[in-house]
Amino acid sequence: MKLTTITQVTLDGVVQGNGGASEEDRRNGFERGGWALGAGDDDTRAFLTETCRRAGAFLFGRRTYELFAGAWGPSTHPVGVALNGAPKYVASSTLTAPRWAGTTVLRGDLAAAVADLKARPGGELQVHGSGTLVRWLLANGLVDEMTLLVVPVIVGQGARLFPETGPDLALDLVESRVDTRGVTIQVHRPAGRPRYATA
Repeated sequence: MKLTTITQVTLDGVVQGNGGASEEDRRNGFERGGWALGAGDDDTRAFLTETCRRAGAFLFGRRTYELFAGAWGPSTHPVGVALNGAPKYVASSTLTAPRWAGTTVLRGDLAAAVADLKARPGGELQVHGSGTLVRWLLANGLVDEMTLLVVPVIVGQGARLFPETGPDLALDLVESRVDTRGVTIQVHRPAGRPRYATA
């Protein structure tokens, strides 16, 4: 399976607390949750629905897993149907009794577990949200394609998708579009290390 990440992000790179509830994620004093509420038009929602339908399986970090389990299981919405019908994997060292049917907890050597999932036949192994997990997957060279939904807002605080210091990565832009509400959908593929100017 191809490992793809799908992430809502602000112009200043924040991924924390994008959901509808301002108290969804208040870690480290974050007070500006819900910044993606109402973002995106019908075409963007259709894009996300079709993206979910392509998944052969889903991979989550624990926090996003619990949010999705509460929101989508069970559901008759096409996104919910896709999520409920596919295997779900959650990277967690503390989750012992997943409540969402079809869930497997990945413990131990996460890199080996993800490599094993990627080696299986099927559609995409999709990671939605899960900022901490996405950063780890990028740092370990496990991401095949990255979709960013850039919401035109500057939040000014909160956890960012890309750390202030970390590994560098060149990207090839394979698709880009802007919806009627200014949300930019960018699809990138990792392309090795960037080139830097020499003196």
